[in-house]
Amino acid sequence: MMSHKKVVLLLLAFSTGTLLLHQSSHLSWFPKSPAFSCPPPLPSRPKHTTVAFLKTHKTASTTVQNLLFRFAERHNLTVALPHHTCDHQFCYPRNFSARFVHPYTLPPQLIASHMRFNREELRRLMPNGTVYVTILREPVAMFESLFSYYNQYCPAFKRVPNGSMEAFLEDPQRYYRPHEKYAMYAHNTLVYDLGGDPEHSPDDATYLPEFARQVEGVFSLVMLAEYFDESLVLLRRLLAWDLEDILYVKLNMRSPESKLNISSARLAAQIRAWNALDARLYDHFNATFWRRLADVGQDCVQKEVRALRQACGDLARRCFGGQPQLRPAMQIKNKDLRPWQPSAKVGIVGYDLPGSAARSDEQCLKLVMPEVQYSRYLLRKQSQRNRRRGATSRVLPPRGLLRAPRHPVPRGI
Repeated sequence: MMSHKKVVLLLLAFSTGTLLLHQSSHLSWFPKSPAFSCPPPLPSRPKHTTVAFLKTHKTASTTVQNLLFRFAERHNLTVALPHHTCDHQFCYPRNFSARFVHPYTLPPQLIASHMRFNREELRRLMPNGTVYVTILREPVAMFESLFSYYNQYCPAFKRVPNGSMEAFLEDPQRYYRPHEKYAMYAHNTLVYDLGGDPEHSPDDATYLPEFARQVEGVFSLVMLAEYFDESLVLLRRLLAWDLEDILYVKLNMRSPESKLNISSARLAAQIRAWNALDARLYDHFNATFWRRLADVGQDCVQKEVRALRQACGDLARRCFGGQPQLRPAMQIKNKDLRPWQPSAKVGIVGYDLPGSAARSDEQCLKLVMPEVQYSRYLLRKQSQRNRRRGATSRVLPPRGLLRAPRHPVPRGI
């Protein structure tokens, strides 16, 4: 029989171990990943680290890009970034070319900046086994965001009296010119970003189903902005990532006064009719999305969504001391955290970190760093790494890059 002394020693050891485990959970920057009772879809495997994310417009894609950038940094991955003559996008709206990639970011394991999808060029650039992912948004909400955000850039929107979305939708063809600069923001933008023909007649019953089939043949996951957390659950499972790899705060959001009101079912119907190809594409992938969730299991998805939201809340409390407060750009003290403003009429809000977090926690800083600043930071970091490896070649712009970009001829995916 065990002596009283041994029992006391065992209890003391157990209590000490429990205390250390408890304390270690507070020392870790990320919350401990829960042990989900739902079995993974595939046997346990290493994290997938070669990812191509097609960053579509006004779809919450900046938030996805940010978590991908942070994942790349934590795992010392090379991120393909645009040549400086392309700014922070891959010379969009031109069809993507591997020539648009900065040579100091080659060969890449991850790509996540705006581009117009070009399947062959991406396959030439990315390693074998790369997983392709993109995100869509319901066309009514997306078009409202596009009209508001690009109102001062897109000629089709600028022609409308008083910048009225209602007036535009009453007679879109009066204002829209398909081959002029920035036309892609005004008509079937999702189809355009995916490399399709936004001007194809919606009366052709064969075009969209075939185009959707081509998209499915390339992209392992099509996320939906309206079901963002559920999409991240599917992304985590697809890539065999941990919960910590998909934590986020929402980025690149407009101020409430910058948003237009979709006040009637008629207006929503007009948006879907004008963007008929986008609407059908979204409806197709909305259906496939719910089938993917059903394959995982409703209870399992809900459990993982709750865990994700709890972990995001814990992270926000660590970085902000609570729920982060959105601020106008000019009220953000740290210039590295001020989001780019498309025009004086549209306010993009961002976040400021408490003084202690801003000084001591680089991870918190990256969590809320806007796209432009984060892209420049990664380019500087990877350029320095490249120079340390002894690269001495002169960086030249890609052939033909300095010519004025023309609206490209739409091609298939």
